[in-house]
Amino acid sequence: MASVDQLAPSAAPPTGGNSGGSPTLRREMGLIGLMWASVGSIIGSGWLYGAKNAVVTAGPAAIISWGIGAVAIVLLAFVHAELGGMFPVAGGTARYPHYAFGGLAGMSFGWFSWLQAATVAPIEVEAMIGYAGHWEFAKGFLHEDGTLTISGMVVAVILMALFVGVNFLGVRVLAMTNSITTWLKIGVPLMLIFVLAVTNFHSSNFTSQGFAPFGVKGVLTAVSASGIIFALLGFEQAIQLAGESKNPKRDIPRAVLGSVAIGTLIYVLLQVVFIGALPAETFGTGWANLDFEGISGPFAGLAMLIGLGWLAWVLYVDAIISPGGTGLIYTTSTSRIAYGLSKNGYAPQIFERTDKRGVPWFGLIMSFVTGIVCFAPFPDWQKLVGFIVSASVLMYAGAPLAFGALRRRLPDHERPYRLPGGQVIAPLSFVVSSLIIYWAGWETLARLGVAILIGYVLLGGYAAYAIRKGLANAPKMEWKAAQWLPVYLVGLGVTSWQGSFGGQGNLPMWWDMAVVTVFSLAVYFWAIRVALPSEAIERNIEDVEVVDAGGH
Repeated sequence: MASVDQLAPSAAPPTGGNSGGSPTLRREMGLIGLMWASVGSIIGSGWLYGAKNAVVTAGPAAIISWGIGAVAIVLLAFVHAELGGMFPVAGGTARYPHYAFGGLAGMSFGWFSWLQAATVAPIEVEAMIGYAGHWEFAKGFLHEDGTLTISGMVVAVILMALFVGVNFLGVRVLAMTNSITTWLKIGVPLMLIFVLAVTNFHSSNFTSQGFAPFGVKGVLTAVSASGIIFALLGFEQAIQLAGESKNPKRDIPRAVLGSVAIGTLIYVLLQVVFIGALPAETFGTGWANLDFEGISGPFAGLAMLIGLGWLAWVLYVDAIISPGGTGLIYTTSTSRIAYGLSKNGYAPQIFERTDKRGVPWFGLIMSFVTGIVCFAPFPDWQKLVGFIVSASVLMYAGAPLAFGALRRRLPDHERPYRLPGGQVIAPLSFVVSSLIIYWAGWETLARLGVAILIGYVLLGGYAAYAIRKGLANAPKMEWKAAQWLPVYLVGLGVTSWQGSFGGQGNLPMWWDMAVVTVFSLAVYFWAIRVALPSEAIERNIEDVEVVDAGGH
């Protein structure tokens, strides 16, 4: 997960011009450019740790976990493909709920979008520090359990400050950085897969300690908490860039589905070669106790262990450069999403102020502050992953709901890509999203709940102020159309608290997932039933199109 700029709802910064002199986004990206943006986003720091964390949690059955994760992401990608073709606008992921359910839903999913973007840069810092632990000077940055030491915290803060500092240099520097790091993100994993498969592969590793030693619970926990879903996220980048696509109605669905296929193939192969290349003694006492020298940088440590020192050095260098480029870009994304929240009247207008290079400086500062806060409650890579996955999937979960509402309210709207069986796939993808959030565990969801409450206090408070003062961009909250949203958030939290994934255990395994499934279906059909009327949805769409065309 990582890469290009996630433009904000209703507020893509202008990058070009039209014949009338109004600032607009330039539609210059073709299919390959869109797909490359999504693939580069999917192949991020997740590949550095995902295979190790998944096998420790699920054993060789982690391959099944990747399959479940891929199915979940494909379902969401199908839904996004139809919506992306219908509405080729920048920052589309956060806009769809606004179209269908109005201001309260728009504010909520905008906050979820900002939250997931703001927590990516810290996780890339964690990845950089984790792999740097190979060098003697960096050994004191991590405790044995992978958490940051005091000196590690200092380095993490310095790296966050570096991300922000480079962002102040302007978007051209960022674009150049992203181009270089994307080539590394794709090329190095492919080379690693080939080398390990050819030089050191033991098929007996998949059964010698049992294929699924931790059972179904281990397989499902790995999907959310071990980095699998985190690794596969990012397909939506083609949608976020829809405002700059030459032929968005044709190319966006292809880019979304194609990037998921490429990313899934690479990650499954990485998992297979990681398990197959491990010497038997490294997991001789069980997969939960997997250990070898250099495991803090799993693939590089493994390469050293099996005598491929040259490959290890390539991986150590790439593990610093690649996450660094990702952290830079998501720092940018966070400030742009805040810019958009401000444009929509959910955040103070100071977030819209830019410096002479067109950089929204206050949003960058707040991105830095948020990143530092993340290091305190989530002091290691894997714990932070669960939080990001939950926030990300909450953001994605708005799309199936909008899909169902738009199919119901605007059945005759042009759909360049019409998803076959969409009326079944949409509720199914919403259920899968809810299950992924649930599998992250109560500890993670409790922290996410606090973050959501903070967002409602901050954004809701400002929106109320803007409405009371009659500000020009004061939002229309449209509570009735989003009445299901607080019920969904609270209900999912209560189920997690009482469930078997880190909760009280009062809902035993399988019963808890049945509850989540039934509850999610009820919320889905409730939401599409109370969605805005057709006229209001069309008005929301027209308002956004005016902004994209350079209007006010």
